[in-house]
Amino acid sequence: MKNKKIKIVIIYNEAAPELYQKTSEEETSTGSFVPYFEVEELTPMEEFEYMAKSLNRVGFDTYTLNIFDDIQLMLNDFKKNRPDIIFNFVELYKDEPQFEMNIVGIYELLGIPYTGATAMALVNCQSKIFVKRMLTSKGINTPRFFIITEPKKRYNHTLNYPLMVKPVLEDASVGIENESIVNNYKQLKERINYILKCFYQPALVEEFIDGRELNVAVLGDKKPRALPISEIDFSKMPENLYNIVSYQAKWDPNHESYHKTIPKCPARLSKKIETEVKNTAFAAFKIMGCRDYARVDMRLSKDNQLFVLEINPNPDLTDGAGFMRSANAAGLSYAQSLKKIALLAWERRVKDR
Repeated sequence: MKNKKIKIVIIYNEAAPELYQKTSEEETSTGSFVPYFEVEELTPMEEFEYMAKSLNRVGFDTYTLNIFDDIQLMLNDFKKNRPDIIFNFVELYKDEPQFEMNIVGIYELLGIPYTGATAMALVNCQSKIFVKRMLTSKGINTPRFFIITEPKKRYNHTLNYPLMVKPVLEDASVGIENESIVNNYKQLKERINYILKCFYQPALVEEFIDGRELNVAVLGDKKPRALPISEIDFSKMPENLYNIVSYQAKWDPNHESYHKTIPKCPARLSKKIETEVKNTAFAAFKIMGCRDYARVDMRLSKDNQLFVLEINPNPDLTDGAGFMRSANAAGLSYAQSLKKIALLAWERRVKDR
């Protein structure tokens, strides 16, 4: 490889990319509130092209591939272009998030190095129940919880309100809305039944931890390191919205919560708390078998108790968003961060394959 650039394929799956194209009649409106963030108009396809250009600027030969829910298309490309590394961004197949691990399994069978979590880590982290049980068994706090797998006449429990209700197998805050926080039994029953009916999966009910929300980006494989800790500032949230990072807060630039959940990086923490947060993130990262890059979301209660909420393998790598915000605070440019992740996969390559 001395005289040849490493070839990277950025693989993603957008079966209907035309859905992202706006018509001339569509308008972007933020309603009556003042936006905090500038609303970007980039489609996922444009984001991946931007990523490819960034990788090319730091010495790689990079192209993008949308597999359009077609495995054969992907296999044909591998045979034709023979990529050295796969930068994996496939999060679902045939609209099923559970198939994310199967795509990675194909990379493994073909012996092509790829970025991010293994198939086993992806499936394990996708189950919020499994994550909670694994972490709890190792002495890491998570909010107290119970699981409902089917509708019942009555949902008895010993948890303290307020509670959060969410689907057990989704990520990216899917199924988490303002209505996910419930304060009494009537609201609890309504939300559980909603999750069971609309998501066709069990409902996870857990105690809502009132406190500070911290996001810890971890970068590396054999020697991972925690990047500067980011905090979600809820001080601007209106009274009608709970202090949570809902689906709307993450993905809907026309929703008020998108502009009122403001990230601050690095977070202002005492040295003792900062060390505890990073050590907890490292432990969670290793327990769940993550590698290359991940984000561990936590809550710091008002009495300074840490609770892990989620472990996110292969988190969003959009320039300026979550993981990359922490990388930038660590002194890494967007392209440098992508390069480090790509080289982690390259180091795992099978010799002379």
